[in-house]
Amino acid sequence: MDKQQEVRPFGMADKIGYMFGDFGNDFTFILSSAFMLKFYTDVMGIAPGVVGALMMAARFIDAFTDVTMGQIVDRSKPTKDGKFKPWIKRMSGPVAIASFLIYQSGLANMSYGFKVVWMTVTYILWGSIFYTAVNIPYGSMVSAVSSDPKERAELSTWRTIGATLAGLVIGAGTPIVAFVVVNGNTVLSGPRMTAIAGVFAVAAIICYMLCFKLVRERIPIEVNNERLDVSKLLKSLVTNRALLGIIAASILLLLAQLGMQGISGYVFPNFYGSAQAQSLSSLVSSIAILVICAPFAVKLSARYGKKELSIASCFAGAAVYLLCLFLRPANAYVYVIFFTLAFVGLGFFNMVIWAMITDVIDDAEIQNGVREDGTIYSVYSFARKIGQALSSGLVGGLLSMIGYSQATAFDPEVTRRIFNMSCIVPSVGLAAVALALLFIYPLNKKRVEDNAKKLERLRAEQG
Repeated sequence: MDKQQEVRPFGMADKIGYMFGDFGNDFTFILSSAFMLKFYTDVMGIAPGVVGALMMAARFIDAFTDVTMGQIVDRSKPTKDGKFKPWIKRMSGPVAIASFLIYQSGLANMSYGFKVVWMTVTYILWGSIFYTAVNIPYGSMVSAVSSDPKERAELSTWRTIGATLAGLVIGAGTPIVAFVVVNGNTVLSGPRMTAIAGVFAVAAIICYMLCFKLVRERIPIEVNNERLDVSKLLKSLVTNRALLGIIAASILLLLAQLGMQGISGYVFPNFYGSAQAQSLSSLVSSIAILVICAPFAVKLSARYGKKELSIASCFAGAAVYLLCLFLRPANAYVYVIFFTLAFVGLGFFNMVIWAMITDVIDDAEIQNGVREDGTIYSVYSFARKIGQALSSGLVGGLLSMIGYSQATAFDPEVTRRIFNMSCIVPSVGLAAVALALLFIYPLNKKRVEDNAKKLERLRAEQG
């Protein structure tokens, strides 16, 4: 770290390695957001409101674990592998194992209370402890990989490519393998889900190790030994408009995106009766992200600004789902087209969002004179988990409100309401994202470029 001339320049290896990091994350995260609710309602027989309540309640635990991990990262001393990377290596095994334990269909015949306790313990171990311990340092690592805003935007794009590839594997492959037809109805197979979770756990570990090997930390990040002043931290965060703006937009984005993914597990098999269409929606939308968003996100954000690009794309996605609600396509594959177009709309924001949080960290350093990558990222990560919890709680709560259960899963009135949910939730969410960025988030193209120049001069003065 002290001899930067011995570290290879930023290049393709860093981008590919960082991509594999989020690939590893999403082998467990996307599996949870897309299939855990379905698994516990349809296989384990737990009420959707109970599952959604757990997912929401667990995020309050994250209020402590996320910020605590951020403080640990900020105070950790760099090793020969860097300041952030060692945590990825240490925690890759525990997070993968905890994820696998969530989907144990062999326990389906246990008592209701036992299943609720098992679900609670394994989910908290996975999400609130182990996933936090690997994701906080992984996200904070960008500042140590490069100080160039364009290169950080490239890392953000490659991170989203990793998430998209994971979504492609999980979203397209899982429905084909996990769903079976029983008495003419498309249902989720518990034993198959357990096997899938095991395979994805191993794949996650492999991806984390590739991230560890390929990415290089080349920008020294000093140890922050200042005593944690909670009141000062909360005051600075509350007055940090950029952080508040990106937090609001991210929570709303997750409500839209995870709402889409969560409801797709019901609208395709229950309303349309087609697991194949669900698989195709993930396949086509993932390819669209890779073909449309990935090649152009950095170029468009460099030309127009990350904030400006995100506002336009989210408004477009909201309009697509409003049109879908109005037209009410009877064919599942026509619905796939609407799903894909809306996913492209939120895809541009997803491509640049991780670069935007680094812009927020830069802005905070200029305002406060202190670099707090881990702390700010942990607060942001906690806010994202609030969005994840709200989406899970929202989907689970809405399913309960419309009368969904094992007994009513294929009732025509219930499935009609599921379709309405599948359009309204993402449409409202994406429109709200655009409004939050427009009226709260202040880091437009000019201010981001000015901040980068100020920090470059500051680094040069410090030698």
